[in-house]
Amino acid sequence: MEAAFRAHTLWAGSSEEELENAGEGLEKYVMTRLYNRVFASVPEDQFVKPENLDIKPEFRNETSLSLALKVLQKINTYKAPRDKLICILNCCKVISNSLINASVVSNEGPPGADEFFPLLVYVTIKANPPQLHSNLLYIQRYRRQSRLVSEAAYFFTNILSAESFIWNIDAQSLSMDEVEFQKQMDSAKDHLLVLSTNSENHRSETLDATGDSELKDENSEASRDLENLDGKDKLIMSGPSTEDLEKKGSAELLMDDNVSRYFQDYPFLYAQAGDLTVGDVENLLDNYKQLVLRYVSLSKRASIISETPSKTDEC
Repeated sequence: MEAAFRAHTLWAGSSEEELENAGEGLEKYVMTRLYNRVFASVPEDQFVKPENLDIKPEFRNETSLSLALKVLQKINTYKAPRDKLICILNCCKVISNSLINASVVSNEGPPGADEFFPLLVYVTIKANPPQLHSNLLYIQRYRRQSRLVSEAAYFFTNILSAESFIWNIDAQSLSMDEVEFQKQMDSAKDHLLVLSTNSENHRSETLDATGDSELKDENSEASRDLENLDGKDKLIMSGPSTEDLEKKGSAELLMDDNVSRYFQDYPFLYAQAGDLTVGDVENLLDNYKQLVLRYVSLSKRASIISETPSKTDEC
């Protein structure tokens, strides 16, 4: 990719860092746009405990493991292959640091793969990120191979192995009795079936509850609730909060096929620190002030609408 940039006249004279940043930006932009087209859990093994994977008690730091699984669970909040890979790397680093700290406290030798891999398997099972297999394939297919090296390659290979281990999990791999293993698996599958059935029933009940007769009853109740109010005054339902508006707006931006048009007035959005010059400072300051004024004004207005009931005259 850098070779294509290097050969183009627009990038003539660019430094290696600039070419690298350009490649990162292009990968992120392209894959964010193509995400829904190219991106397509194994919940029944949640009964697995640290002892089933021969994880030593001194390495079972619940705080660190909880942090690691939360980091891994964020993988679906990102669309660029690099960002997804960073979630995996951060998860692995949390586990690795936890092992190092535990070994220092217990005066043991430095931990190796035999200590790291079981913890990664355990964290992956407990985090249970949706579409993990698809995420890993996505990274393999679309992450630049020139960047999938060294530490990134090592940790990524480990989570590929962890996923394979989980898919092929059996009683022997968990140091469990075969009968007990099958019992736990059957129980977990039954639990999932119940959850699935309840979810479908709840969905059906919700759909039925929106029928015309139900709406008429709600309208009647609303009318009765307003009988004690002044005939010329009516409470307006609270509006959405600033946070709700931001979330809704972000979601709509992600679905927009021409999202770049919204950022035409913000030329520094994708700029790196090294791209800026002294002459850019004044423009940046002006843009910053405008954004602050707009945001504060909108936040103020949204908070007034959401927190203070308004009154309007009836027509």
